[in-house]
Amino acid sequence: MSITRDDIIDFIYTEARMLDEGRYSEWLDLWLEDGHYWMPLDYKQADPHLVTSLLYEDNFMLRLRVERLNGERTFSQKPKSRCHHVIQRPFVDEFDVEAGHFVTNTSMHYVETRLDEQFLLALTATHELKLVDGRLRIANKRVDLLNSDAAFGNIQLLP
Repeated sequence: MSITRDDIIDFIYTEARMLDEGRYSEWLDLWLEDGHYWMPLDYKQADPHLVTSLLYEDNFMLRLRVERLNGERTFSQKPKSRCHHVIQRPFVDEFDVEAGHFVTNTSMHYVETRLDEQFLLALTATHELKLVDGRLRIANKRVDLLNSDAAFGNIQLLP
């Protein structure tokens, strides 16, 4: 399969749309088994293991999160939270077709709402993507919140 920069950019838009539409099981299928979703606590944090993070989830933890979000007995999600991603056109920072390795950088605003509460986060998402069996997959995703050092309530969904 010949892949283009536009294919990479479309993948990022598709991922955001899946999350906005609550298609979490489909979203999970985008991930590689050994992938990690990381949200650092500190600005320019370099290591998810030696410093506390807001979030550092492997595939097992992501599956638990999705089960909770999809569950009918998750009473804290009645009614369910909803989200909306407003993203700038992603930059493709690394584009190695031979290795099937790609890295993107996307600035966005993320809104999450439930009942009368709504909050806005400004963030940058970095995706490390790999081409596996002709299909793009998420190897790792890092979400850097602009105000990561602020006090937060619970972020229910996935920026």
